[in-house]
Amino acid sequence: MRDETIARSYAETLFELAERNDALEAYGEALETIARFLEEDPRFRLFLETPRIEDEARKAVVIEAFGEAIPRHVLNFVLVTIDKRRQRLLRQISTEFHLLLDVHLGREHVQVTTARAVDDATRQVITDRLTAVLGKKAIPHIRVNPEILGGVVVRTGSTIYDGSVRRQLEAMRRRLIAAKLPTAAVGS
Repeated sequence: MRDETIARSYAETLFELAERNDALEAYGEALETIARFLEEDPRFRLFLETPRIEDEARKAVVIEAFGEAIPRHVLNFVLVTIDKRRQRLLRQISTEFHLLLDVHLGREHVQVTTARAVDDATRQVITDRLTAVLGKKAIPHIRVNPEILGGVVVRTGSTIYDGSVRRQLEAMRRRLIAAKLPTAAVGS
């Protein structure tokens, strides 16, 4: 099986457990905590993923590091990934879990590009308008790219809405080039 398929399967299992325990957000946060720790601390990631280290040693460190900080079921889940030698997939499992959570809660992550940084009020307007258009709770991830000159570019899934000034100017340029000049003006 491919890692993506395996990670999705593990995420679905944890998601079902979280639903049964009415703890979707808590389990998601716990899994995110572990994934972020693995991302930010290469020594911990190496320790957890090195095959020469005994599983019991890895599990003891995980229990010591996260035992009191995360729900017991999530801790047991992480220990099972170690038993099954799938701990290297924890970051990917976290990503898959959050995708399932977003679908369940009717949320959609949207990439928004602006020409300059936006303040909190503008961010809220963007969020509200995208939520209304998409029919789901939009979670905008805003990045700045001065090359678009103004306006916004929105990417949701495989769809791009380009309302940038740069695109509008480019479209205007193409229309002007494509327009035919009157023949009398050419001969003058």
